[in-house]
Amino acid sequence: MRVVIQRVKEASVTIKEKVEGSISKGLLILIGVEEADTRNDVKWLVQKIVQQRIFRDEEGRMNLSVKDVDGEILVISQFTLHASTKKGNRPSFMQAARPEKAIPLYEYFLENLADALEKPVECGIFGADMDVSLINHGPVTITMDSRNRE
Repeated sequence: MRVVIQRVKEASVTIKEKVEGSISKGLLILIGVEEADTRNDVKWLVQKIVQQRIFRDEEGRMNLSVKDVDGEILVISQFTLHASTKKGNRPSFMQAARPEKAIPLYEYFLENLADALEKPVECGIFGADMDVSLINHGPVTITMDSRNRE
């Protein structure tokens, strides 16, 4: 499971000209599910995300988590995070999970994230054509991969 985490001042997702989800200060998370992913990958990522100290404290140091700052989270499914560009000029998405596997893990991720954050999590619609807007604050952008737990 791969995620791209962006610290934002605000973010929103629009589908067919309707805003489906929006947040103010918090995290925009793009998530891609891989065929090999399990619920253990979800649990590991959720804990890492909620505990990441990427918000500034009073001294200007990145010392606070999204929970510490009472931030919000917007999650967007994005299978293209598993693009392989090794051969040719057309990306391959062979590692990305098929919807029948990805959707339950995506929903499990949303549930676990809301529980860990202790508040609702905003999201897009899995598989939809979405327009995502954000103001990346910092900018701060972090990637994590549950297959590469550094």
